[in-house]
Amino acid sequence: YFTGQQYHYLYKMLGLGLCISRASATVLNLNCSLVLLPMCRSLVTFVRGTRMTRRLLDKSKTFHVACGVAICIFSVMHVSAHLVNVVRFSVRYSDDFPALNLARYRGELLSLVPGVTGVLLVLILFLMFISSSYCVRMSNYEIFWYTHNLFIVFYVILMIHMVGGALKYQTNIEAHPPGCFRANQSSTEQQGDELDTSEEEERRCNEDARFQPHYPQTWLWVSGPLCLYCVERFYRYIQSRDPVTIVTVIRHPCDVVELRMLKKNFKARPGQHILLNCPGVSSFENHPFTLTMCPTENKETLGIHLRVVGDWTERFTQLLLPEPRIDMEILPMAQKRRYPNDGWMGFRLQRLYFVWVCKELQSFYWFAELLCALHHKLWNENRPDYFNLKLYISQPDSLQVIEKYRPLTSRMQIGRPRWKLLFDEIGKSNKHKRVGVFCCGPKGISRTLHRLCNSPQYNGTTFEFNKESFS
Repeated sequence: YFTGQQYHYLYKMLGLGLCISRASATVLNLNCSLVLLPMCRSLVTFVRGTRMTRRLLDKSKTFHVACGVAICIFSVMHVSAHLVNVVRFSVRYSDDFPALNLARYRGELLSLVPGVTGVLLVLILFLMFISSSYCVRMSNYEIFWYTHNLFIVFYVILMIHMVGGALKYQTNIEAHPPGCFRANQSSTEQQGDELDTSEEEERRCNEDARFQPHYPQTWLWVSGPLCLYCVERFYRYIQSRDPVTIVTVIRHPCDVVELRMLKKNFKARPGQHILLNCPGVSSFENHPFTLTMCPTENKETLGIHLRVVGDWTERFTQLLLPEPRIDMEILPMAQKRRYPNDGWMGFRLQRLYFVWVCKELQSFYWFAELLCALHHKLWNENRPDYFNLKLYISQPDSLQVIEKYRPLTSRMQIGRPRWKLLFDEIGKSNKHKRVGVFCCGPKGISRTLHRLCNSPQYNGTTFEFNKESFS
């Protein structure tokens, strides 16, 4: 909507950089709105329905990472395009077209609101990107956690980024239509051909073009997901206000601690996880742990097993099991366990194969009592084949098993599982049936099991792969 000279000036000043910056900005708006949705854990749990939906939602963390990578990539494109725009604007700054200039004088562009906020956004995004790397998360999770929470500042600055109005549009198209020429400009100067007088009069501009900044649209993209996330955090805050009572703390071999708790009106199902927050360690950090004991109608206790592998778990364990003092009376800790007496007839499960791989023999003691109790229960009910247990020790030092855990000895093997043979065995025993596979372990085992589940050569048996996900 410019005259020939104005359009020519704007094209020379910005050119392709304007197109790239605008296109990348639109992609950034989309990804900045989508990246928040996977982090609404309660919402994701609520919308889980069919098996296909569950599989898609289990990848919500992967989707969050993909959106984050897209934000970084298109931010580089957006910044690069604007750097080209800044250089061209500085070189081709003209006092003849004040309405189209992005600044009041040469060199002012970076000191405007879009320039300052843009630099701040790049710095915050750079910190979040670096701290999200695997090495930083493994060495010091707190750096990742606190740096990632800069997203709140990021979105506030993002809302302000477009307030400066760097991009403008014409407001008087009727009085100054596209292609018109000013009164002191001839038609031959405008387009190089002869026009009759009447047509020339019709194409003359009645007034100079007027421009005003575009209305900011970023908030239209991010306000909805941002409000959902705020409601999610408020809902989590309300839930976290209910007191939690620690019933039992048991230290297991290999730096593993078992924690039993009570929480009023808490409901969960096997396979789910909880977010654990300890204000004595950090008021802002929430860490996911798989439930190893779920509340039942007869017993409301919930339990988790956590391994001491980082700063947070170390400080949390020190609060749970402080070092004894000389003047402190040490009381015995009751470690007797009670297991739920639920019926077995209501389950559709026909057979359970449990494969557990550990480096050390002591690791099996975490759930040795539970496994032995389950073995004796099924044996007394004349259902010994219902539970097929296989234990593997990858790095054995000593195989001396405690006497009360003798039922586990015959099911213990040295080395790693031969997964292909195991799948063939299960496939032959369950022809033309559907077998669910649930994996909780390192990525190498997960990839192997996923590949084997997708293989069709198992006597018509269908294997459905599922993996533990803290999304």
